[in-house]
Amino acid sequence: MTINQLKYIIAISKVNSINEAAKKLYISQPSLTNALQSLENEVGFDIFIRSKSGISLTVKGAEFLGYAKSVVEQYEILDAKYISKSNTKRAFHVSMQHYTFAVNAFIKVIRQYGMDEYEFEIHETKTHEVIENVKNQKSEIGVLYLNNYNKTVLNKMFNEAGIKFTPLFDCSIYAYMSKQNPLAEKAEVTMEDLEPYPCLSFAQGDYNSFYFAEEVLSTYEYKRLVRANDRATMLNLMVGINGYTLCSGIICEDLNGSEYCAIKLKTDEKMTIGYIARKSSVISEMGQKYIEELSKYKEKTLE
Repeated sequence: MTINQLKYIIAISKVNSINEAAKKLYISQPSLTNALQSLENEVGFDIFIRSKSGISLTVKGAEFLGYAKSVVEQYEILDAKYISKSNTKRAFHVSMQHYTFAVNAFIKVIRQYGMDEYEFEIHETKTHEVIENVKNQKSEIGVLYLNNYNKTVLNKMFNEAGIKFTPLFDCSIYAYMSKQNPLAEKAEVTMEDLEPYPCLSFAQGDYNSFYFAEEVLSTYEYKRLVRANDRATMLNLMVGINGYTLCSGIICEDLNGSEYCAIKLKTDEKMTIGYIARKSSVISEMGQKYIEELSKYKEKTLE
């Protein structure tokens, strides 16, 4: 196995075509095909599935690609620092459920490290994709929550993916809504109080199981439910239709604005905010700094 072979499969995965990858790599198609076949023979499984419409990664291939990217990235850092002495940027990638405070922590890391020497990437996305991104090393860290309902299923997924969940802090449950909502002046609300208003939930795509829901009380039978894909739309719906969502109650007015509020929900339910990372990986200096910034929000939970 060589670094070039690893670079080849990364290039192929980006375009899903050996011919196109060969052109971008400036090598012949037969040479690239032979290099791929040699690597697959060495590892003992198919990295790609070939078909008339092109090629795609196998399940094992997707996992292998994650490791390959990590190895190539580390090699390029070593080469830049000790061999070519070029200025290759180091990368820091994070995935998360839709948490404004997790985005804010990411912003603080960028401000501390700057963008001259580092490349940053953030994915605010579906629960299953957060897990997959960490599993396949597309992201170093993933931010999500566990509670009594979803923890058995998600912990099983983490173990199968070689991932570890580390708790950061526990939160009570809050209804997040526009200050224009008639309930906004209340100190506490019940599910009965919320019943006349639409519950807003983040859509989970093909993985729309209750266990992947970003909102607690996912099995509750809501009379009015609207799903959205992004946080901006969610905020618009809070204003436009007096919708609400259930969350940790951590307020980040710098990003969301001051037109929203969090009202404590009368329930014994709790959610544990934490992060996931690969068991076999060592968290980078920047990753540690990001976790430190996340941990500071423990003091901002609305108890």
